[in-house]
Amino acid sequence: MVPGCALVLSLQTIISRRLDPGETAVLSVTEFLTDGTRNVLPARTTIRGDVRSFAPAVSADIERHMRRIVEGIAREHGVSAEVAYTREFVPLLNDAACTAQVITTARQLFGPERVAVAEKPITASEDFARFLERVPGCFAFIGNGSDSAPLHNSSYDFADAILLDGARFLTAIARARLAQ
Repeated sequence: MVPGCALVLSLQTIISRRLDPGETAVLSVTEFLTDGTRNVLPARTTIRGDVRSFAPAVSADIERHMRRIVEGIAREHGVSAEVAYTREFVPLLNDAACTAQVITTARQLFGPERVAVAEKPITASEDFARFLERVPGCFAFIGNGSDSAPLHNSSYDFADAILLDGARFLTAIARARLAQ
């Protein structure tokens, strides 16, 4: 438990202390699993999480720092450790031309006051990124209201009222693309 806790805390320093502050990256520890019980120290701990960035070099830097930290903590505590670093989550990079068309279509359909364009990239993980590796496109949010809990939250409740606007939006984009 103690080496695992030390590892979780140390991993949090990779983004804040080891990367160029101009790079966008997220490292989240999302699971801490042991084979112990309330009155038995565990013999094994599994720690899982997620890393997101926009550049393969940043991902490689994070992995390098992670391996160094894991090896150091394991050595310091006299335990063994292994790192399984995978890259199933790829950055979602919208195509500039498709994005411009989506923004124009949304503004025409809903009015500019209902269309917000993110000022900075977001580090959400989305399977749609795999499609964008092969076909130019644009991932856009249709909105769930300002009072909504975020996605992947146990309190999230989809706003059914947005379905009609979502269908209108997707139809307008398809028509705009077919007209080209």
